[in-house]
Amino acid sequence: MADPDGIINWYRLDDRVTTSGQPTEAELASIADLGVRHVINLALHTHEKALPDEAASAAGLGMTYTHIPVDFQNPTEDDFARFRDAYEATGTDTVHVHCILNYRVSAFFYRYRRDVLGMAEADARAHMDKIWTPEGVWEAFVR
Repeated sequence: MADPDGIINWYRLDDRVTTSGQPTEAELASIADLGVRHVINLALHTHEKALPDEAASAAGLGMTYTHIPVDFQNPTEDDFARFRDAYEATGTDTVHVHCILNYRVSAFFYRYRRDVLGMAEADARAHMDKIWTPEGVWEAFVR
């Protein structure tokens, strides 16, 4: 099945991992149709674009759901550690990681690929650079 069209800042890292901004209910179903087994959400549930009960929606589609609310104005090392642990807990299963615009996610994957996997800087940064250029607290966070 082809990747879904129209999901904000959709990005496929590899055969196992996809990322995006906030999917709608219909887009979440399209993600499940890809065979995704786990959803990790780094956005706040209070955001106006957040789904009313994404955990229930994901469960209804047969996916596990992990919520790690990352304050966009204050990403922390604890947030990154919780992301790392949740992501690694998915093992070799397919996983979709999202936030509102894929900014948090791309920054976290940049750090994960560079700092945990030891990927070359340019290769680790490629995903993030296609989505955005961090500034302020996010520029400091990714250093």
